[in-house]
Amino acid sequence: MLSDLKRIIDQICRDRGFDKKLLVEAIEEAVESAAKKKLGSRRDIEVRFNEEFGEVEVFQFRTVVLEVEDEQTEISLEEAQVLDPEVQLTDELGEKMEHIEDLGRIAAQSAKQVIIHKMKDAERDVIFEMFKDRKGEIVSGIVQRFERGNMVVNLGRTDAILPRDQQIPKRSYKQGDRIRAYLDDVRQNARDSQLILSRTCNDFLAKLFTMEVPEIAEGIVEIMGVSREPGFRAKIAVSSIETDVDPVGACVGMKGSRVQNVVQELQGERIDIVPWSPDPAKYVYNALAPAHVSMVMADEEAKTLLVVVPNDQLSLAIGRQGQNVRLASRLLGWRIDVKSEQRYANLEDPGYQTLLAINGIEEPLADQLLARGVYSIEKLAEADVDDLIVLRSINEEQAKILIEKAKSLIEEGVVTLPLAKEEVPGDADGNEATKEELPVEKKETSGVEEIEVEQEVAGTEVDTSEVRVAGDEEK
Repeated sequence: MLSDLKRIIDQICRDRGFDKKLLVEAIEEAVESAAKKKLGSRRDIEVRFNEEFGEVEVFQFRTVVLEVEDEQTEISLEEAQVLDPEVQLTDELGEKMEHIEDLGRIAAQSAKQVIIHKMKDAERDVIFEMFKDRKGEIVSGIVQRFERGNMVVNLGRTDAILPRDQQIPKRSYKQGDRIRAYLDDVRQNARDSQLILSRTCNDFLAKLFTMEVPEIAEGIVEIMGVSREPGFRAKIAVSSIETDVDPVGACVGMKGSRVQNVVQELQGERIDIVPWSPDPAKYVYNALAPAHVSMVMADEEAKTLLVVVPNDQLSLAIGRQGQNVRLASRLLGWRIDVKSEQRYANLEDPGYQTLLAINGIEEPLADQLLARGVYSIEKLAEADVDDLIVLRSINEEQAKILIEKAKSLIEEGVVTLPLAKEEVPGDADGNEATKEELPVEKKETSGVEEIEVEQEVAGTEVDTSEVRVAGDEEK
């Protein structure tokens, strides 16, 4: 072995952060494996690292016998007495082996593999101890390479993996770019990578705001919820424990500087900053911004919200492909059903309800029937097929089926007809009488409270196209 082995061990342990004892054990095990490959697997071999001389010593132990039958495990008494004159039969005699560096190429390769394996195990333990307390933090690194869509990020001491499904879609990095990500998981025993990163999780956005907004780091402003569709849009709800601190303004910063830093890190992801409220009606009003909300009905038991918006605000409240209402629903943790004022008024109409009582008629079709003057089941029963097939969603066969169903329900008395609109009687003063109630059962939902939401603008206007602050009117 090399005389400067001790110096090499010290240097490796210092550079890699290994425990010296672990590396010494790896070398001893490697030399033992190599010696057995060269000299025979049945030999009783013991390897020790001599700290004083900085070399590895190999000893083999054999039993003293009169006649040797197995040279690997036995030694003759005559040969043993040359080594130790006081030795006796059946004694275990240890002998130091010389020239262990001449173990051969195969044995040396075996030793190399053992040392590499042991060093990898030791390095995994070092990396785990180094990063286990940093789980949940944002780390910075350099894009090293790409493997089957996964990004390998160099963090200095080790590499981490940013999986394909944790990367922001349509946002590209190239080799050598600096990148920040959320340390999502630290694995102790992993064959490929111990460190798993994420840029799509909600916690990544929350941590970015914590780094940019001192009020959040100090605990004055709290992040109450986050919902994201990575790369496209996000909503974050904030609240302040001090009345004189505006949580939205604190997150936005002077001229939007703070939130713009977050937007740039997320490569243009739009962020809505929402004032949190313990009242679900007020909360959903803020969360659906920039759309205005006319009325909210909350069912606390089922955690559902019926939100009524002006007719011209329906598409704005729902968002592109339902994105706005979907993010708001995730933010609140409630199911949100958004309806226009016209649709809500239709649902309150008894005749409209009789149309919905027919199997096969949903609200969109009922709206079309209402627009054609078919405002009750009675009108549907009296309608001609030609009156219905003009609707895009109904063909001749379907029109006949709906008319037959309407007649059948009326004959069976399942649905009682409301008074016809043109036959509503009036009193002596010319006021219309109240329409008759439908006998169709209408289940009362426990815990449902109808809340009128004041049309107030909540939040702060920011001069940036990427940021929407809850409650701002759409320009």
